[in-house]
Amino acid sequence: MIAFVKRNILPFSVFITGACVLIIEIVAVRVLSPHYGNTIFTVSSVISVILAALSVGYWVGGKFADRHPSIKLFWGIVMISGLLVIAFHFIGTVILPTLSVQFSIVTGPIISSILLFLLPALLLGTLSPYAIKLQSLIVTDQGIGSISGKIFFWSTFGSISGSLLAGFVLIPRFGIDNIFIYTGIVLFILGLIPLLISGYSKKMLSVAALGIVLLTAITSVSAKQTNDAVIYNKDGVYEKITILDGTLGGRPTRFFQQDKSRSGAMFLDSNDPTDLVYGYTKYYSIYKLFKPEIENALVIGGGAYSIPKALLYENPDSIIDVVEIEPSLFELSKEYFDVKESPNLNNYTEDGRRFLRDSEKEYDLIFSDVYYSLFSIPSHFTTKEFFEIAKEKLSEEGIFVANLIGNLSRQEPSFIFTEIKTFKSVFPNSYFFAVESPGQTNSQGL
Repeated sequence: MIAFVKRNILPFSVFITGACVLIIEIVAVRVLSPHYGNTIFTVSSVISVILAALSVGYWVGGKFADRHPSIKLFWGIVMISGLLVIAFHFIGTVILPTLSVQFSIVTGPIISSILLFLLPALLLGTLSPYAIKLQSLIVTDQGIGSISGKIFFWSTFGSISGSLLAGFVLIPRFGIDNIFIYTGIVLFILGLIPLLISGYSKKMLSVAALGIVLLTAITSVSAKQTNDAVIYNKDGVYEKITILDGTLGGRPTRFFQQDKSRSGAMFLDSNDPTDLVYGYTKYYSIYKLFKPEIENALVIGGGAYSIPKALLYENPDSIIDVVEIEPSLFELSKEYFDVKESPNLNNYTEDGRRFLRDSEKEYDLIFSDVYYSLFSIPSHFTTKEFFEIAKEKLSEEGIFVANLIGNLSRQEPSFIFTEIKTFKSVFPNSYFFAVESPGQTNSQGL
Protein backbone atom coordinates (compact mmCIF):
# COMPACT_ATOMS: atom_id res chain seq x y z
CA MET A 1 0.00 0.00 0.00
CA ILE A 2 2.80 2.42 0.91
CA ALA A 3 4.58 1.61 -2.35
CA PHE A 4 1.36 2.27 -4.32
CA VAL A 5 0.87 5.65 -2.62
CA LYS A 6 4.49 6.57 -3.19
CA ARG A 7 4.26 5.80 -6.92
CA ASN A 8 0.97 7.63 -7.43
CA ILE A 9 0.98 10.56 -5.04
CA LEU A 10 2.58 12.91 -7.57
CA PRO A 11 0.17 12.04 -10.43
CA PHE A 12 -2.69 12.54 -7.97
CA SER A 13 -1.30 15.91 -6.89
CA VAL A 14 -0.96 17.23 -10.45
CA PHE A 15 -4.52 16.06 -11.12
CA ILE A 16 -5.70 18.28 -8.27
CA THR A 17 -3.49 21.24 -9.19
CA GLY A 18 -4.48 20.93 -12.85
CA ALA A 19 -8.13 21.08 -11.82
CA CYS A 20 -7.44 24.14 -9.66
CA VAL A 21 -5.76 25.98 -12.56
CA LEU A 22 -8.81 25.64 -14.79
CA ILE A 23 -11.21 26.51 -11.99
CA ILE A 24 -9.23 29.71 -11.39
CA GLU A 25 -9.12 30.48 -15.12
CA ILE A 26 -12.87 30.11 -15.62
CA VAL A 27 -13.87 31.90 -12.44
CA ALA A 28 -11.37 34.71 -13.14
CA VAL A 29 -13.55 35.84 -16.05
CA ARG A 30 -16.48 36.19 -13.66
CA VAL A 31 -14.29 38.18 -11.25
CA LEU A 32 -13.36 40.74 -13.91
CA SER A 33 -16.73 40.92 -15.70
CA PRO A 34 -18.47 43.22 -13.20
CA HIS A 35 -15.70 45.76 -13.68
CA TYR A 36 -14.93 45.49 -17.41
CA GLY A 37 -17.89 43.62 -18.88
CA ASN A 38 -18.13 40.05 -20.09
CA THR A 39 -16.43 40.91 -23.38
CA ILE A 40 -13.94 39.23 -25.68
CA PHE A 41 -11.25 41.47 -24.12
CA THR A 42 -11.93 40.02 -20.68
CA VAL A 43 -11.97 36.41 -21.84
CA SER A 44 -8.88 36.80 -24.03
CA SER A 45 -6.94 38.59 -21.30
CA VAL A 46 -7.58 35.92 -18.68
CA ILE A 47 -6.75 33.03 -21.02
CA SER A 48 -3.60 34.74 -22.34
CA VAL A 49 -2.25 35.63 -18.89
CA ILE A 50 -2.92 32.16 -17.46
CA LEU A 51 -1.27 30.47 -20.45
CA ALA A 52 1.70 32.84 -20.27
CA ALA A 53 2.07 32.14 -16.55
CA LEU A 54 1.90 28.39 -17.10
CA SER A 55 4.49 28.59 -19.90
CA VAL A 56 6.95 30.48 -17.70
CA GLY A 57 6.10 28.15 -14.82
CA TYR A 58 6.93 25.06 -16.89
CA TRP A 59 10.30 26.51 -17.80
CA VAL A 60 11.13 27.72 -14.28
CA GLY A 61 9.84 24.51 -12.69
CA GLY A 62 12.00 22.34 -14.92
CA LYS A 63 15.13 24.35 -14.15
CA PHE A 64 14.39 24.46 -10.43
CA ALA A 65 13.65 20.74 -10.27
CA ASP A 66 17.01 19.86 -11.83
CA ARG A 67 18.83 21.96 -9.25
CA HIS A 68 16.70 21.21 -6.20
CA PRO A 69 14.83 17.90 -6.62
CA SER A 70 13.23 17.99 -3.19
CA ILE A 71 9.79 16.54 -2.46
CA LYS A 72 9.45 18.95 0.47
CA LEU A 73 10.01 21.92 -1.82
CA PHE A 74 7.36 20.53 -4.16
CA TRP A 75 4.76 20.37 -1.38
CA GLY A 76 5.88 23.79 -0.19
CA ILE A 77 5.14 25.28 -3.62
CA VAL A 78 1.69 23.68 -3.58
CA MET A 79 0.99 25.11 -0.13
CA ILE A 80 2.22 28.60 -1.02
CA SER A 81 0.13 28.61 -4.21
CA GLY A 82 -2.95 28.05 -2.06
CA LEU A 83 -2.03 31.01 0.11
CA LEU A 84 -1.53 33.18 -2.97
CA VAL A 85 -4.86 32.22 -4.52
CA ILE A 86 -6.71 33.48 -1.44
CA ALA A 87 -4.42 36.50 -0.93
CA PHE A 88 -4.75 37.75 -4.51
CA HIS A 89 -8.50 37.24 -4.45
CA PHE A 90 -8.66 39.50 -1.41
CA ILE A 91 -6.37 42.02 -3.14
CA GLY A 92 -8.69 41.93 -6.14
CA THR A 93 -11.73 42.86 -4.06
CA VAL A 94 -9.79 45.91 -2.85
CA ILE A 95 -8.13 47.18 -6.04
CA LEU A 96 -10.50 46.20 -8.87
CA PRO A 97 -12.99 49.03 -8.25
CA THR A 98 -10.13 51.53 -8.59
CA LEU A 99 -8.48 49.79 -11.56
CA SER A 100 -11.75 49.67 -13.48
CA VAL A 101 -12.03 53.45 -13.20
CA GLN A 102 -8.44 54.04 -14.31
CA PHE A 103 -8.36 51.66 -17.28
CA SER A 104 -10.66 51.02 -20.22
CA ILE A 105 -12.53 47.80 -20.98
CA VAL A 106 -9.80 47.04 -23.52
CA THR A 107 -6.65 47.51 -21.43
CA GLY A 108 -8.11 47.00 -17.96
CA PRO A 109 -8.73 43.24 -18.17
CA ILE A 110 -5.19 42.35 -19.20
CA ILE A 111 -3.60 44.66 -16.58
CA SER A 112 -5.87 43.28 -13.87
CA SER A 113 -5.25 39.69 -14.98
CA ILE A 114 -1.50 40.19 -14.74
CA LEU A 115 -1.77 41.70 -11.28
CA LEU A 116 -4.17 39.13 -9.85
CA PHE A 117 -3.65 35.80 -11.63
CA LEU A 118 -0.13 35.73 -13.06
CA LEU A 119 1.82 34.76 -9.93
CA PRO A 120 -0.54 32.03 -8.60
CA ALA A 121 -0.78 30.47 -12.07
CA LEU A 122 3.01 30.66 -12.53
CA LEU A 123 3.59 28.77 -9.28
CA LEU A 124 1.04 26.14 -10.25
CA GLY A 125 2.75 25.84 -13.64
CA THR A 126 6.04 24.84 -12.01
CA LEU A 127 4.49 21.71 -10.52
CA SER A 128 4.19 19.48 -13.60
CA PRO A 129 7.88 19.53 -14.63
CA TYR A 130 8.84 19.35 -10.96
CA ALA A 131 6.62 16.27 -10.56
CA ILE A 132 8.22 14.64 -13.63
CA LYS A 133 11.69 15.07 -12.13
CA LEU A 134 10.65 13.72 -8.72
CA GLN A 135 8.68 10.83 -10.23
CA SER A 136 11.75 9.80 -12.24
CA LEU A 137 13.67 9.50 -8.96
CA ILE A 138 10.89 7.48 -7.33
CA VAL A 139 9.98 5.17 -10.23
CA THR A 140 13.38 4.25 -11.59
CA ASP A 141 12.05 1.36 -13.67
CA GLN A 142 10.26 3.69 -16.09
CA GLY A 143 11.70 5.94 -18.78
CA ILE A 144 11.35 9.71 -18.74
CA GLY A 145 8.95 9.55 -21.71
CA SER A 146 6.50 7.28 -19.87
CA ILE A 147 6.75 9.38 -16.72
CA SER A 148 6.21 12.64 -18.62
CA GLY A 149 3.21 11.17 -20.43
CA LYS A 150 1.66 10.00 -17.16
CA ILE A 151 2.18 13.31 -15.38
CA PHE A 152 0.80 15.38 -18.25
CA PHE A 153 -2.11 12.96 -18.68
CA TRP A 154 -3.20 13.41 -15.07
CA SER A 155 -2.55 17.14 -15.11
CA THR A 156 -4.61 17.63 -18.27
CA PHE A 157 -7.31 15.24 -17.06
CA GLY A 158 -7.46 17.32 -13.89
CA SER A 159 -7.85 20.48 -15.99
CA ILE A 160 -10.74 18.92 -17.91
CA SER A 161 -12.37 17.88 -14.64
CA GLY A 162 -11.85 21.34 -13.15
CA SER A 163 -13.35 23.01 -16.20
CA LEU A 164 -16.48 20.86 -16.05
CA LEU A 165 -16.69 21.15 -12.28
CA ALA A 166 -16.49 24.96 -12.40
CA GLY A 167 -19.19 25.37 -15.04
CA PHE A 168 -21.67 22.68 -14.03
CA VAL A 169 -21.28 22.46 -10.24
CA LEU A 170 -19.25 25.15 -8.48
CA ILE A 171 -20.45 28.43 -10.01
CA PRO A 172 -24.17 27.55 -9.90
CA ARG A 173 -23.98 26.34 -6.28
CA PHE A 174 -21.20 28.06 -4.35
CA GLY A 175 -20.53 31.53 -5.75
CA ILE A 176 -17.34 33.14 -7.00
CA ASP A 177 -15.87 34.25 -3.66
CA ASN A 178 -16.34 30.85 -2.04
CA ILE A 179 -14.83 29.07 -5.04
CA PHE A 180 -11.60 31.06 -4.77
CA ILE A 181 -11.41 30.55 -1.01
CA TYR A 182 -12.05 26.81 -1.19
CA THR A 183 -9.65 26.36 -4.11
CA GLY A 184 -6.92 28.05 -2.07
CA ILE A 185 -7.72 25.89 0.95
CA VAL A 186 -7.59 22.68 -1.12
CA LEU A 187 -4.16 23.60 -2.46
CA PHE A 188 -2.92 24.60 0.97
CA ILE A 189 -4.06 21.34 2.57
CA LEU A 190 -2.69 19.32 -0.36
CA GLY A 191 0.77 20.74 0.40
CA LEU A 192 0.42 20.88 4.18
CA ILE A 193 -0.46 17.25 4.93
CA PRO A 194 2.61 15.67 3.24
CA LEU A 195 4.86 18.21 4.94
CA LEU A 196 3.38 17.35 8.32
CA ILE A 197 3.83 13.63 7.64
CA SER A 198 7.43 14.16 6.61
CA GLY A 199 8.16 15.93 9.91
CA TYR A 200 8.76 19.38 8.50
CA SER A 201 9.09 22.27 10.97
CA LYS A 202 5.75 22.34 12.77
CA LYS A 203 6.34 25.89 13.92
CA MET A 204 6.69 27.16 10.35
CA LEU A 205 3.68 25.16 9.22
CA SER A 206 1.63 26.50 12.12
CA VAL A 207 2.45 30.05 11.04
CA ALA A 208 1.42 29.21 7.47
CA ALA A 209 -1.81 27.60 8.70
CA LEU A 210 -2.57 30.67 10.80
CA GLY A 211 -1.92 32.81 7.74
CA ILE A 212 -4.45 30.96 5.61
CA VAL A 213 -7.03 31.05 8.40
CA LEU A 214 -6.62 34.82 8.67
CA LEU A 215 -6.70 35.30 4.90
CA THR A 216 -9.81 33.16 4.61
CA ALA A 217 -11.54 35.03 7.40
CA ILE A 218 -10.65 38.47 6.00
CA THR A 219 -11.65 37.50 2.46
CA SER A 220 -14.92 35.97 3.63
CA VAL A 221 -15.84 39.05 5.63
CA SER A 222 -14.87 41.33 2.75
CA ALA A 223 -16.96 39.29 0.31
CA LYS A 224 -20.00 39.36 2.56
CA GLN A 225 -19.97 43.08 3.24
CA THR A 226 -23.12 44.50 1.67
CA ASN A 227 -25.18 47.62 1.91
CA ASP A 228 -27.99 47.50 4.45
CA ALA A 229 -30.41 48.10 1.57
CA VAL A 230 -29.43 44.84 -0.15
CA ILE A 231 -32.17 42.25 0.26
CA TYR A 232 -30.73 39.59 -2.05
CA ASN A 233 -27.15 39.00 -3.15
CA LYS A 234 -26.01 35.77 -4.78
CA ASP A 235 -23.95 34.56 -7.73
CA GLY A 236 -26.12 33.32 -10.55
CA VAL A 237 -25.03 30.99 -13.31
CA TYR A 238 -23.92 33.92 -15.47
CA GLU A 239 -23.65 36.98 -13.22
CA LYS A 240 -23.87 38.12 -9.62
CA ILE A 241 -27.48 39.01 -8.87
CA THR A 242 -28.25 41.79 -6.41
CA ILE A 243 -31.63 43.15 -5.39
CA LEU A 244 -31.66 46.28 -3.25
CA ASP A 245 -34.00 48.99 -2.09
CA GLY A 246 -33.30 52.68 -2.47
CA THR A 247 -34.79 55.83 -3.96
CA LEU A 248 -34.95 57.34 -7.43
CA GLY A 249 -36.40 60.76 -8.10
CA GLY A 250 -37.52 60.91 -4.49
CA ARG A 251 -39.57 57.72 -4.84
CA PRO A 252 -38.88 54.44 -3.00
CA THR A 253 -37.52 52.02 -5.55
CA ARG A 254 -36.41 48.42 -5.70
CA PHE A 255 -33.46 47.82 -8.05
CA PHE A 256 -32.36 44.70 -9.87
CA GLN A 257 -28.63 44.55 -10.53
CA GLN A 258 -26.57 42.08 -12.61
CA ASP A 259 -22.93 42.35 -11.61
CA LYS A 260 -22.68 46.15 -11.47
CA SER A 261 -25.33 46.96 -14.07
CA ARG A 262 -28.70 48.10 -12.73
CA SER A 263 -30.87 46.63 -15.44
CA GLY A 264 -34.31 46.66 -13.84
CA ALA A 265 -36.32 48.40 -11.14
CA MET A 266 -39.79 48.85 -9.66
CA PHE A 267 -41.36 51.78 -7.81
CA LEU A 268 -42.42 50.52 -4.40
CA ASP A 269 -45.12 53.19 -4.02
CA SER A 270 -47.00 52.17 -7.17
CA ASN A 271 -49.30 49.29 -8.03
CA ASP A 272 -49.36 50.18 -11.72
CA PRO A 273 -47.15 47.78 -13.75
CA THR A 274 -46.93 50.36 -16.53
CA ASP A 275 -45.36 52.90 -14.15
CA LEU A 276 -41.86 51.93 -15.26
CA VAL A 277 -38.66 53.24 -13.70
CA TYR A 278 -36.09 53.34 -16.48
CA GLY A 279 -36.60 55.38 -19.61
CA TYR A 280 -35.70 52.69 -22.10
CA THR A 281 -38.32 50.29 -20.73
CA LYS A 282 -41.09 52.78 -21.48
CA TYR A 283 -40.42 52.37 -25.19
CA TYR A 284 -42.04 48.93 -25.08
CA SER A 285 -45.35 50.79 -25.58
CA ILE A 286 -44.36 51.91 -29.07
CA TYR A 287 -46.15 48.80 -30.32
CA LYS A 288 -49.43 50.70 -29.78
CA LEU A 289 -48.60 52.97 -32.72
CA PHE A 290 -47.97 50.16 -35.18
CA LYS A 291 -49.75 47.05 -33.89
CA PRO A 292 -52.24 48.03 -31.17
CA GLU A 293 -53.81 44.58 -30.97
CA ILE A 294 -51.28 41.90 -30.07
CA GLU A 295 -52.02 38.23 -29.58
CA ASN A 296 -48.50 36.89 -29.07
CA ALA A 297 -45.51 38.78 -27.75
CA LEU A 298 -41.97 37.67 -27.02
CA VAL A 299 -39.57 39.35 -24.61
CA ILE A 300 -35.95 38.19 -24.91
CA GLY A 301 -34.20 38.94 -21.61
CA GLY A 302 -36.50 38.92 -18.60
CA GLY A 303 -34.37 40.70 -15.99
CA ALA A 304 -36.80 41.99 -13.39
CA TYR A 305 -39.68 41.18 -15.77
CA SER A 306 -40.89 44.79 -15.88
CA ILE A 307 -41.81 44.74 -19.57
CA PRO A 308 -43.56 41.33 -19.54
CA LYS A 309 -45.54 42.46 -16.49
CA ALA A 310 -46.61 45.70 -18.22
CA LEU A 311 -47.54 43.90 -21.44
CA LEU A 312 -49.66 41.36 -19.60
CA TYR A 313 -51.38 44.12 -17.62
CA GLU A 314 -52.32 45.97 -20.82
CA ASN A 315 -53.14 42.81 -22.79
CA PRO A 316 -54.59 40.30 -20.32
CA ASP A 317 -55.83 38.02 -23.11
CA SER A 318 -52.51 37.97 -24.99
CA ILE A 319 -49.81 35.31 -24.68
CA ILE A 320 -46.53 36.74 -23.40
CA ASP A 321 -43.47 34.50 -23.83
CA VAL A 322 -40.30 35.42 -21.96
CA VAL A 323 -36.89 33.90 -22.64
CA GLU A 324 -34.37 34.39 -19.83
CA ILE A 325 -31.14 32.40 -19.71
CA GLU A 326 -30.45 33.02 -16.00
CA PRO A 327 -32.43 30.23 -14.29
CA SER A 328 -33.30 32.00 -11.03
CA LEU A 329 -34.67 35.29 -12.34
CA PHE A 330 -38.28 34.27 -12.90
CA GLU A 331 -38.66 33.04 -9.32
CA LEU A 332 -36.87 36.14 -8.02
CA SER A 333 -39.17 38.41 -10.02
CA LYS A 334 -42.18 36.72 -8.44
CA GLU A 335 -40.73 37.08 -4.97
CA TYR A 336 -39.36 40.61 -5.17
CA PHE A 337 -40.97 42.38 -8.17
CA ASP A 338 -44.65 41.46 -7.90
CA VAL A 339 -44.75 39.28 -10.99
CA LYS A 340 -47.82 37.07 -10.78
CA GLU A 341 -48.26 33.57 -12.11
CA SER A 342 -50.51 33.56 -15.16
CA PRO A 343 -51.46 30.97 -17.78
CA ASN A 344 -50.76 33.69 -20.34
CA LEU A 345 -47.19 34.29 -19.13
CA ASN A 346 -44.75 31.61 -20.29
CA ASN A 347 -41.16 31.60 -19.07
CA TYR A 348 -38.42 29.73 -20.93
CA THR A 349 -34.91 29.27 -19.53
CA GLU A 350 -32.65 29.10 -22.56
CA ASP A 351 -30.72 31.19 -25.04
CA GLY A 352 -33.02 33.73 -26.71
CA ARG A 353 -31.65 33.41 -30.22
CA ARG A 354 -31.87 29.63 -30.09
CA PHE A 355 -35.44 29.81 -28.78
CA LEU A 356 -36.47 32.22 -31.53
CA ARG A 357 -34.84 30.11 -34.23
CA ASP A 358 -36.67 26.97 -33.08
CA SER A 359 -40.02 28.63 -32.35
CA GLU A 360 -42.95 27.81 -34.63
CA LYS A 361 -44.92 30.85 -33.44
CA GLU A 362 -45.43 34.16 -35.14
CA TYR A 363 -45.19 37.15 -32.83
CA ASP A 364 -46.91 40.51 -33.12
CA LEU A 365 -44.20 42.02 -30.92
CA ILE A 366 -40.63 40.93 -30.19
CA PHE A 367 -38.73 42.96 -27.60
CA SER A 368 -35.01 42.18 -27.33
CA ASP A 369 -33.27 43.33 -24.14
CA VAL A 370 -30.28 41.03 -23.73
CA TYR A 371 -27.17 42.14 -21.88
CA TYR A 372 -24.08 40.93 -20.07
CA SER A 373 -22.53 42.96 -17.29
CA LEU A 374 -21.66 46.60 -17.97
CA PHE A 375 -24.39 46.68 -20.62
CA SER A 376 -22.47 44.61 -23.17
CA ILE A 377 -24.68 42.75 -25.65
CA PRO A 378 -23.85 39.08 -26.35
CA SER A 379 -22.37 39.12 -29.84
CA HIS A 380 -24.84 36.66 -31.37
CA PHE A 381 -27.64 39.15 -30.67
CA THR A 382 -25.93 41.88 -32.71
CA THR A 383 -25.69 40.14 -36.07
CA LYS A 384 -27.62 40.40 -39.30
CA GLU A 385 -28.48 36.72 -38.94
CA PHE A 386 -30.24 37.30 -35.62
CA PHE A 387 -32.28 40.18 -37.00
CA GLU A 388 -33.25 38.01 -39.98
CA ILE A 389 -34.46 35.28 -37.63
CA ALA A 390 -36.50 37.86 -35.72
CA LYS A 391 -38.03 39.25 -38.92
CA GLU A 392 -38.95 35.74 -40.06
CA LYS A 393 -40.84 35.13 -36.80
CA LEU A 394 -42.89 38.33 -36.95
CA SER A 395 -46.53 38.25 -37.92
CA GLU A 396 -47.85 40.49 -40.66
CA GLU A 397 -47.38 44.07 -39.46
CA GLY A 398 -45.55 42.72 -36.39
CA ILE A 399 -42.82 44.88 -34.90
CA PHE A 400 -39.37 44.22 -33.49
CA VAL A 401 -38.05 46.48 -30.72
CA ALA A 402 -34.48 46.26 -29.38
CA ASN A 403 -32.71 48.04 -26.57
CA LEU A 404 -29.21 49.13 -27.63
CA ILE A 405 -26.74 51.01 -25.45
CA GLY A 406 -23.90 53.14 -26.74
CA ASN A 407 -22.85 56.73 -27.35
CA LEU A 408 -23.72 58.94 -30.32
CA SER A 409 -20.38 60.70 -30.61
CA ARG A 410 -19.67 59.11 -34.04
CA GLN A 411 -16.12 58.49 -32.88
CA GLU A 412 -14.68 55.44 -34.63
CA PRO A 413 -15.07 52.59 -33.93
CA SER A 414 -18.72 53.15 -33.08
CA PHE A 415 -20.70 50.12 -31.95
CA ILE A 416 -24.03 51.92 -31.96
CA PHE A 417 -23.79 53.25 -35.53
CA THR A 418 -22.47 49.92 -36.81
CA GLU A 419 -25.42 48.21 -35.14
CA ILE A 420 -27.87 50.71 -36.62
CA LYS A 421 -26.47 49.97 -40.08
CA THR A 422 -26.80 46.22 -39.51
CA PHE A 423 -30.33 46.64 -38.17
CA LYS A 424 -31.45 48.73 -41.15
CA SER A 425 -30.10 46.17 -43.59
CA VAL A 426 -32.82 43.80 -42.34
CA PHE A 427 -35.48 46.30 -41.24
CA PRO A 428 -35.41 49.18 -43.75
CA ASN A 429 -38.39 50.86 -42.09
CA SER A 430 -36.65 51.52 -38.80
CA TYR A 431 -36.94 54.22 -36.16
CA PHE A 432 -34.30 54.99 -33.56
CA PHE A 433 -34.94 56.95 -30.38
CA ALA A 434 -32.28 58.31 -28.04
CA VAL A 435 -33.66 57.66 -24.57
CA GLU A 436 -31.91 60.69 -23.03
CA SER A 437 -31.09 63.10 -25.86
CA PRO A 438 -29.81 62.87 -29.48
CA GLY A 439 -27.19 65.46 -28.58
CA GLN A 440 -25.82 63.50 -25.61
CA THR A 441 -22.50 61.81 -26.32
CA ASN A 442 -22.34 59.72 -23.16
CA SER A 443 -23.67 56.16 -23.24
CA GLN A 444 -27.44 55.92 -23.31
CA GLY A 445 -30.21 53.65 -24.46
CA LEU A 446 -31.33 53.73 -28.08
